[in-house]
Amino acid sequence: MQEVELEADDLEMIWRREAPLALAAVARRWGDFAAAEDAVQEALVAATVQWPRDGLPDDPRGWLVRVASRRMVDQVRSDTARRAREERDASAATDSPEVTDHDHSLALLLLCCHPALSVPSQVALTLRAVGGLTTAQVARAFLVPEATMGQRISRAKRAIRDAGARFDLPGPGELEDRLRAVTHVLYLVFTEGHTSTEGRVLTDPGLAGEAIRLTRQLHAARPDDPEVAGLLALMLLTEARRPARTAPDGRLVPLEEQERRLWDRALVDEGTRLVTDALASGQEVGPFQVQAAIAAVHDEAPTAADTDWAQIAQLYDVLARITPGPMVELNRAVAVAMVDGPSAGLAVLDGLGTQLSDHHRWHAVRGQLLARSGAREEATAALRTAAELSPSEVERVHLAALAADVEAGRPAPTSP
Repeated sequence: MQEVELEADDLEMIWRREAPLALAAVARRWGDFAAAEDAVQEALVAATVQWPRDGLPDDPRGWLVRVASRRMVDQVRSDTARRAREERDASAATDSPEVTDHDHSLALLLLCCHPALSVPSQVALTLRAVGGLTTAQVARAFLVPEATMGQRISRAKRAIRDAGARFDLPGPGELEDRLRAVTHVLYLVFTEGHTSTEGRVLTDPGLAGEAIRLTRQLHAARPDDPEVAGLLALMLLTEARRPARTAPDGRLVPLEEQERRLWDRALVDEGTRLVTDALASGQEVGPFQVQAAIAAVHDEAPTAADTDWAQIAQLYDVLARITPGPMVELNRAVAVAMVDGPSAGLAVLDGLGTQLSDHHRWHAVRGQLLARSGAREEATAALRTAAELSPSEVERVHLAALAADVEAGRPAPTSP
């Protein structure tokens, strides 16, 4: 035991790091994810009592694995129909197994993103089992009651069990599809952390940071996958701007008005290296790589006026061919407007009206482009509609202020 005084924050950091890997080891040995997750949670409860009192174990992960394995043995003993398995496995299960972190982390991510689960359940289970967040923390992140989130996670574990999922890496044919599901889930987690869909704050740095941490794990396990590298690059290049995205009073600061000296240049450099290497790999270019390249063009511009919008527009053309969709076209409209003028951007938006007429972002972009073209009354109405539709209080305040500026004849923003 290490004779050190443990603060609550120290304990949480250790648990967040070690609990997912302990779960991976126990689930792999016993083949029952739901039971293993319960056993590891019991081990964590025991750790909250013993570690502050007795000191930090020399091998915290091994300690958690041993205690959780004993809980599994107790469960086996309570089932008389499985006594034979107890006698065969009990002695081996209490030893600390050798854990290959990258393989087990990947297997756990893949299990949490099993195709039997809905996307919301995949997100919740990933944060709970792989991210090490408590059920209460996951519930707070998605603004639902803890009991509701607990039921969602329990249903997800039952669905995995009923599907007969095993704690093994799938074969090459299935692995690619499952990896794409994992990257999609991690992207959703990061997006929610970067711009909260509801609530009084624009960002949730803890949630965004957790998505980055898990994506770093995935990249370590799959270093030659350019889309995983592209996803990590996109997150880093986007997260780099977070310190400048809100004013001290919480007000949203548009990209063109941000103080770029506040951007995290270390994250910009790391993200740029990642996407550059991914694009140079010679493998098929995927959407995360293209989005990361767009983010890199923004981040490398010393001022908003120096932004290479022509290159961004070309990249959106590529993205639209790879993954066509209304949100891609919405963003492409902004780039087109910056290159060819607001009328060209509005022409792109007009083709999306039937698909995005209920989305605040469509009205916001349209309002700002109308303002730039001089249609002040129409622009004001569009921006007010955008404010009414936005689920984020911070964005609502920003859009309402923008509508008031346009109505009063103050200068329209250069870019949406």
